[in-house]
Amino acid sequence: MKKIVLALGAMQSTEMDILESEFHVIKLWKEKDPEATLQAHKLQVQVIVSTYNGMPVTKKIIEALPNLELIAQYGAGLNNIDVAAARARDIAVISTPDSPTRDTADTAMALILTTLRRVVEADMFVRVGKWNSGAFPASTSLAEKTVGICGFGRIGQAIAKRCSAFDMKVVYNSRSQKADQPYQFYSDLKDMASNVDVLVMACPGGDETHHIANAAVFKALGSKGYFINIARGSVVNTEDLLVALSNRAIAGAGLDVYETEPSVPQALISMDNVVLLPHIGGGTVEARSNMGQLVIANIKAHFNGEPLISPVAA
Repeated sequence: MKKIVLALGAMQSTEMDILESEFHVIKLWKEKDPEATLQAHKLQVQVIVSTYNGMPVTKKIIEALPNLELIAQYGAGLNNIDVAAARARDIAVISTPDSPTRDTADTAMALILTTLRRVVEADMFVRVGKWNSGAFPASTSLAEKTVGICGFGRIGQAIAKRCSAFDMKVVYNSRSQKADQPYQFYSDLKDMASNVDVLVMACPGGDETHHIANAAVFKALGSKGYFINIARGSVVNTEDLLVALSNRAIAGAGLDVYETEPSVPQALISMDNVVLLPHIGGGTVEARSNMGQLVIANIKAHFNGEPLISPVAA
C-alpha cells in the first residue's frame, strides 16, 4: 500500500505526477471540505508537502496529524511553516534552498538594471510613440556604483557575483561577518545604506527582519539611492517606502515582493520611479523542477530510513 502524503499546494505538473506515482497524494487545497479530509486521514498521514505560496502549515494542522514525521517544503523560505510546533513534536522539516538561488539572484540583477537604466520606461517610451518627439532622458550607469546587500547567504553572495561582473563595488550587511568573503562588511544596515548607491534586500523574512528597511534607512540611502527587494515583503515598512518614493527621498525602487501579496498598493502602481514584478524570484521552470525533484528525493530518503538530503537546521 502506498504511503499517504498530504499536499497543501501544487508543484509543477511533472513533479506532481512523479509524486503521485510513488505515493497516495491528498491534494488538500482541492478538497471541498479540508477539515473533514484531515479528520478522515489524520492517522495515515506521515508527510506534508507544503509550498511557499500555498496553505500554511499551522500548529493546528501539525497537532491534527498524530503520525506526522516530515514536512517537505517546496521552496527556500519557511515563513508559512510553524517550525517551532514541528520541532516540539520532533517532526523533521526539509526545504529546497539551493534550487532557486541563481534565478533569484538573476531577478535581483534584472531589477537593478531595469530600475537604474529605466528599461520599463524606455520600452513604454517607444510603444506610445514618444521617440518621434525626441530622445529618451539619460539613465543611471551601474558601473562604479556601490551596491549594499542586506543578507549575505547563498542568494546574497550570488547577487554580489553578478554585481561585480557589472563593475559595481559590493558591500554587505548580515548577522555576522563572513570570513571567506572579500567584500566590506557593515554591522549596521542604516550605516551601510548611507554609503551605497543601491540597497538590495536579500535577507530572510521573520520577526528578526520585520520592517528593518524603514524611514531611517531610506533617509540614509538618500535621493540618489535605489532600493531593490527580492527578500520578503515583511522586511520593508511599506508606508515608509511609499513616502520615500513619493517625496523623491530615494531615486527609485525595484520590487519583487510585497507585504500583502498579491495585493500591491495602488500608490506603487501609479509611480513611474518603481519597477514591479509579481514575485517571480526563482520562479523558472528549471528551478521549480529542481525543487520538486529534491522534495521527492527527501521523502523517499525518509521512508527508506536514509539521511535527509536538505534538512532545516535546528
